Amino acid sequence: MIEISNSNSSSGLQQKEISANQDIPLNYLDSIITGLRNAGLIVNYSGKSSGYILTRSAGEISVYDVYRAFEPELTLVNCSCPGNECKKINICPTKDYWFELNNIIKTQMMSTTLFDLIPNPN
Repeated sequence: MIEISNSNSSSGLQQKEISANQDIPLNYLDSIITGLRNAGLIVNYSGKSSGYILTRSAGEISVYDVYRAFEPELTLVNCSCPGNECKKINICPTKDYWFELNNIIKTQMMSTTLFDLIPNPN
């Protein structure tokens, strides 16, 4: 996503360029591209032979948005998964710690955008 957001190409960044620049095999990158497209984070600029562009500015796409393209929710421990009922939830001495840590990480991911991660050219 940073590679795409950092591209200066007016027609987007082609998958083979991303693969070469990031040293990611094309077949593996294909599944990543599919996830990002399905999440509405990237699109083909103008058809099959064009490159990929972001659907919003880099400052509007959070790290959490990218994470959610591949995972349903951030959960550090199974007991914090939605729908997972732990029998010891009312007596668990570490429950609050794990839930708070999960919230801290999620909040950080939500408040960090792709733009924040783009290397500064200074």
